[in-house]
Amino acid sequence: MEECVFCKIVRGELPAAKIYEGERSLAFLDINPISPGHTLVIPKEHASSLVELDEATTADVFNAVRMVMRMLKVALHPDGFNIGINDGKAAGQEIMHVHVNVIPRYEGDGGKPVQSIVRNPPRESLEEIAEKIKRV
Repeated sequence: MEECVFCKIVRGELPAAKIYEGERSLAFLDINPISPGHTLVIPKEHASSLVELDEATTADVFNAVRMVMRMLKVALHPDGFNIGINDGKAAGQEIMHVHVNVIPRYEGDGGKPVQSIVRNPPRESLEEIAEKIKRV
């Protein structure tokens, strides 16, 4: 099995257009951007799912997301952002290393909101679903 491409980027074995580095996180431009400035923020340690990260790493990654948004706002002047994580194959995750997509958005760019990703409304009431979740 081939080793994780993002782990190779963290170690400097593969090139990347790095724009920010935190203690536990790294941000670089997506190699296949869907918008100018499309950035991936990753934890330096390998984890395939967000739930596998410890609290300190999770905090560092999301602080990096916030910092990257500030940098992109000043440099590229987007009108907004979509922030997204594809967690698991069913969600479209292609590289099994946690990565947060920071996607600058511009008026008239043809994109849609995150709510357009899937249409699978629940059959149970919100109260029933909430009770299942709270029992965990």
